[in-house]
Amino acid sequence: MNDILDEMYRDIILDHYRSPRGKKLIDHADISSTGQNPSCGDEIAMQVTLDDGTVKDIHVGCTGCAISVASGSMLAEFVKGKSFEEVKKVAEVVKKMLKGEEIPDSDELGDIDALKGVRQFPVRIKCALLAWMTLIEGIQNFEKQKKAGPETVTTTEEDEQNAATDQ
Repeated sequence: MNDILDEMYRDIILDHYRSPRGKKLIDHADISSTGQNPSCGDEIAMQVTLDDGTVKDIHVGCTGCAISVASGSMLAEFVKGKSFEEVKKVAEVVKKMLKGEEIPDSDELGDIDALKGVRQFPVRIKCALLAWMTLIEGIQNFEKQKKAGPETVTTTEEDEQNAATDQ
């Protein structure tokens, strides 16, 4: 990357670090997920409100290094209004981008494209991925619960008789 592009990317990351998006707490979350990067000490708590499989609102509470906080902020700004499938697709693109793999046109990534510079520092890739992987894990857990459905409690006549004699 040339110096002007490096500087622009640094400015974007610092802006997201200093003024993180998605800090507003959510009263009712459909998805709650936490993550941590033990090698760096980054921690994240995420809450998502849904509207028919689409991210309606998101709270990202991230403490840690500038890369981790900035990535969480970029995620919060980007995913609002996106479907689960779009979020998963972008998370996969971010993962590939950080590993230096070929990715489709990244113009649609907005500020997230600034994370490309992180791949120059392999130890920081986990910092940049923390928010994305935490969100994906939360979505997967939500989808598993939804498929499993609510637990059904059943009783038999024998259970009712035993309960009556215990009183």
